[in-house]
Amino acid sequence: MKNKTAVIDIGSNTIRLVLYEYDPEKGMKEVENIKTVARLKMYLDDEQNLTDEGVAILEEALLAFNEIIDFHGIKDIRAAATAAVRQAQNSDEIVKRMKKQTGIDIKILTEEEEAFFGFLAVIHSTPVMSAVTIDIGGGSTEVTYYEHKQLQHSHSFPFGAVSLKKDFMGGDQMTKGERKKLIKFLRESFLSLDWLADKKVPIVAIGGSARNIAQIHQQSVNYPVAGVHQYWMTENDLKEVNDELIEMSKEELEKLDGLSSDRTDIIAPASQVFCELYDIVDAKGFMFSRKGLRDGIVFRELMKKYAAPLDKEKVFLSSMNELAFDYAIERSEADHMISLASELYSHLEAVGEISESSFGKQLVKRAAFLYYLGEYIDSDSSSQHTFYIIANRSIDGVLHKDRIALALAASFKSKSMFQQYLEPFDDWFTEEELHEIRLIGSLIKLAYSLNGSKRNLINQIEMRKKGDTLYLSLYAEGRTLAEEYQANKQKKHLEKTLKTSIELDFISITQEV
Repeated sequence: MKNKTAVIDIGSNTIRLVLYEYDPEKGMKEVENIKTVARLKMYLDDEQNLTDEGVAILEEALLAFNEIIDFHGIKDIRAAATAAVRQAQNSDEIVKRMKKQTGIDIKILTEEEEAFFGFLAVIHSTPVMSAVTIDIGGGSTEVTYYEHKQLQHSHSFPFGAVSLKKDFMGGDQMTKGERKKLIKFLRESFLSLDWLADKKVPIVAIGGSARNIAQIHQQSVNYPVAGVHQYWMTENDLKEVNDELIEMSKEELEKLDGLSSDRTDIIAPASQVFCELYDIVDAKGFMFSRKGLRDGIVFRELMKKYAAPLDKEKVFLSSMNELAFDYAIERSEADHMISLASELYSHLEAVGEISESSFGKQLVKRAAFLYYLGEYIDSDSSSQHTFYIIANRSIDGVLHKDRIALALAASFKSKSMFQQYLEPFDDWFTEEELHEIRLIGSLIKLAYSLNGSKRNLINQIEMRKKGDTLYLSLYAEGRTLAEEYQANKQKKHLEKTLKTSIELDFISITQEV
């Protein structure tokens, strides 16, 4: 039974409508995402009242969103307003008017709530166990610090990308003097929090400005993977992009790949915020999270009804469930694949063919579950489809490098195909890492062949090594004609990787009895 929710995020820069579906078995999925650039922060007058023009813009956006919500038949509507409405002296009047004119109840989020929802989205969609999060809006900036996915501190600063542009930029391009004043202001602001300095953890950034920074960097390095969720940048990456943005003219920014046209005038101050925070935190990396405030609002409601993922593996398993539904993965077959592949891996460790590796054990299970999911599209080219889907689909709980490793192992067909898929990512991995990924891919391919008839017949494996040969005894409940043919055909890939011969002995349990 799908639960549908509409979330309206009334920010200082944009107003956005996002529609979600939640299935207890499949998980949460974003089905629509529509925004309009409102710049409500710019419509606060000298008395901090939202002007009639600003109120009219908000009303028109909500009426338009109402039509979309009605079309989808959604009754659960959650509208949240942040800094621009929160800071408006006439906020109560705005809420009453919107209820009367549009029927939508607006909840004005406190600074603490806004920070908490961003934190909640990050811990439920990324593998980072401890971090500083930052969400730059148009009129406020939320910063949190969490350890082992437990919130320790949070704060909301009364400045955002729009207000910083207004206060520190006299024209379309930031001057050296303006940049110096902005840096001084930001450092003083961040250092006012005694819990923020020298945390030496990654920074996870939320929101449109952070997304644009990630996109700009991806374009500049011809990044070969689609999507920016969980995209990782180093300190040099971040500062190079920042220096480039500061020096660009308005015309150059308008032509810059990866930069949204509605952010050309505010991206420079936002970028400087990230750099100053990085220095204060002495961060260990900068990562963008596509999940933010709106997702956090939905996560909180789901936590009241369902168990919510927290650790790395549970976050990933939630995405695995979604993939299983989208590509019709048969759970019993997938679980049997995990069992066979894990048992083969353990035996290879036991006889000394491979070294113990937590990365390897995890990759075996994940890749075995997703092996050849591309069959759903076309069985003749299942390997190609499998690699493309996993490599280019956003998967919560997995950084991009690990996602490519998973795609390589889950799509393994042959050494030549492995090398073909690897070509754009050749410098991502060491020779040792590539050997391990290829070994796991060939091992899973053998495990896949051991269930050639899709009847889950093999229930026990024994392995012994004599000389340069591995002997596998495979115990089955039934006749294994299909399994014997496929396994003897596919074992060569593992033999080449291990540089060892493999002999297979299929033993029928029913015949023994």
